[in-house]
Amino acid sequence: MEKNTQEATPPTTTAGKIIRCKAAICRNPGEALVVEEIEVEPPKAWEVRLKILCTSLCHSDVTFWKMKPGAVSAFPRILGHEAVGVVESVGEKVEGWREGERALPVFAPDCEDCRDCRSAKSNMCASFGRRGMVGFGMLRDGTSRFRDGSTGEVLHHFLGVSSFSEYTVVDVVNLVKIGVDIPVDKACLLSCGVSTGVGAAWKAAEVEEGSTVAIFGLGAVGLAVAEGARMRGASKIIGVDLNADKFELGKQFGLTDFINPTTIGDKRVSEVIKEMTDGGADYCFECIGLASLMAEAFSSSREGWGKTVIVGIEMHGAPLVVSPYEIIRGRSICGTYFGGLKPKTHISLLAKKYLDKELNLDPFITHEVGLKDINRAFELLAEGQSLRCLIWMDGCK
Repeated sequence: MEKNTQEATPPTTTAGKIIRCKAAICRNPGEALVVEEIEVEPPKAWEVRLKILCTSLCHSDVTFWKMKPGAVSAFPRILGHEAVGVVESVGEKVEGWREGERALPVFAPDCEDCRDCRSAKSNMCASFGRRGMVGFGMLRDGTSRFRDGSTGEVLHHFLGVSSFSEYTVVDVVNLVKIGVDIPVDKACLLSCGVSTGVGAAWKAAEVEEGSTVAIFGLGAVGLAVAEGARMRGASKIIGVDLNADKFELGKQFGLTDFINPTTIGDKRVSEVIKEMTDGGADYCFECIGLASLMAEAFSSSREGWGKTVIVGIEMHGAPLVVSPYEIIRGRSICGTYFGGLKPKTHISLLAKKYLDKELNLDPFITHEVGLKDINRAFELLAEGQSLRCLIWMDGCK
């Protein structure tokens, strides 16, 4: 169902003032989120305060939800990083943004000024890239804009976004303009997962027409890789997953073949892929985050020119082991961050492809809940029933 593309401009009476609103707070690793009232401070210099319209649950949220406190994890915290919102107010030194504009908060900073952001070779912002991934506060000063509404306790930020809140504060380098012509629910998908997967096929791998592709892991990102490969004209797109239901679902995104590792006997997945592709896939993608599968994806690629793209994040500390001999014989391996896309340049292009009916977004949305039922989104993902569960803020659907 198409969502209304129009939203009312937020009242300007809140600019410069603390806003009290609802947020889903993660207080301890692995525990159910609690929806409580919080305080959101006004934006400081180079910051924008957003009214979130809807957000969605990504596997990365689950990973950090389970993670014990440490170098990159802290509690209590407001998770969420895939969302769409409307500018409520802007801080000093903010240019090019005004109240009421539609915006996508994106975890990947794009300052458009550093050496990396100005280069076509990278989307890793040299000025702010690492701060958002490991910090618990705002990019520039490290402090939080969130407080517990009852106790005043500091609530930590997440990936520079923290979208499981009715209002959030984001640095301008993490903010992308998005037109009102694309429906709110579809725009939300472009904030992380779909862009990452499509970008991996389009930008990182540069899949060519007629090529063969193998994708390990058919979650939302893996299926977005399939969609990107379909758009690039791949002739064979093989999905590898333990969930047999993913084949029928994947056909909507161009999947042509499917391998369930539990049904191929003593054979390795790489052997089956080599048989299906006459020697190995031209492009392999690992979208789960397991070093053992990364190595298997590499082994599944074609000798001479096969390219393996690592999309999943290995969170267990396991090393990736590949044979130097295989690399010498022409196989290559690389990683990709946000699919190699520059948020402020490429997200608008993906939005246009959707509006032009070139990019298929609708089937990614499998469930929808309100903020008060956010824990149901976690359950659906854990049960393997959900690709993207949209979480709507009150009054925004």
